[in-house]
Amino acid sequence: MRVLVSPAYAAIFLSTSAIRGTYAAYFNIANTFQGSDFFTWKWWTLDDPTHGHVNYIDRDTAVQANLSYASDDNTKFYMHADSEEIVSMGARGRDSIRIESTTSYDESVLILDVQHMPEGCTTWPAFWTLSKDGPWPNGGEIDIIEGVNLNDQNLVSLHTMPGCEMVDPRQHLGHTISLNCDSAVNYNQGCGVAFNQPNSFGVPFNANGGGWFAMSKTREDGIKVWFWPRASQTVPKEVKEVEGHETISTDQWPKPDTHFPPNSCKHDDHFDAHVMVFDLTFCGDWAGTAYAQSGCGISTCEDFVDNNPDAFRNAYWEINSLRAYNLIEEDELYAPQGTDKQAPLSGPDNH
Repeated sequence: MRVLVSPAYAAIFLSTSAIRGTYAAYFNIANTFQGSDFFTWKWWTLDDPTHGHVNYIDRDTAVQANLSYASDDNTKFYMHADSEEIVSMGARGRDSIRIESTTSYDESVLILDVQHMPEGCTTWPAFWTLSKDGPWPNGGEIDIIEGVNLNDQNLVSLHTMPGCEMVDPRQHLGHTISLNCDSAVNYNQGCGVAFNQPNSFGVPFNANGGGWFAMSKTREDGIKVWFWPRASQTVPKEVKEVEGHETISTDQWPKPDTHFPPNSCKHDDHFDAHVMVFDLTFCGDWAGTAYAQSGCGISTCEDFVDNNPDAFRNAYWEINSLRAYNLIEEDELYAPQGTDKQAPLSGPDNH
């Protein structure tokens, strides 16, 4: 589809490109998800691929059990783990939710406004993307929000086929945990960067009223992730506001918390169109392995999950909104001669 942009906006694009000496990327809104929109996503009910002690339930079961619902004004969406029942012996694990978008995005920007994320011992919540076509790890995986147990710093990671590695130093705020993105290396650790900002995960994030995460994924600049806590004075207007921003650019945003440049990890070799995923599992390959050193007690991870339902009262997602923008190709930024059509614009004055 050709995107038609006004001459004034095209002039802004040209001047920005001239100043930077590079292509200034702009993105058009593709989808906005709020409230009950998330009920249209796919609900995963198979076993957890990360071997978690979890029973993923379908949409109808979640709604009937009041584990998932939209707010009365349809501006918020909730996904809870069960916090009422003792898990019976032989069960897959505690009831929880994993959902996956039916739409996919290649070169794109995602903006997520989260009020509350799951917290507590044994928990392993994540918001992430993976290849629509796969099979995993073909097409790559991008973990945008992830952590386990009592972690309070968000970890962003890539998981890929062989041949994707990062090189430091990089122009970002976070600190490197690992450099090799190959999922076959070091038990699928991936290449990870931990945030240095406070309040980016778990209990501190929730106590601070949540915040905004954004991710950009392009051939030109690779993959970047930003975080702004709820009280931030520097969050861009187009990140903070859901309405009125049909077209955006990340060019004037601050330095990202994480950056995975494409120099040694080419987009077309390792990434394609991705779907989005929210989930909450327990124990498993990471939270279970880290449990003994987490300060959560002397029981096993699985015993804790089974026998302490009250411990999961704060194990829920409260999502205010999620927006997905697709890249406008450079040759699509100009309106054909004689047309009076143009794309709805927010303009770069929103920064």
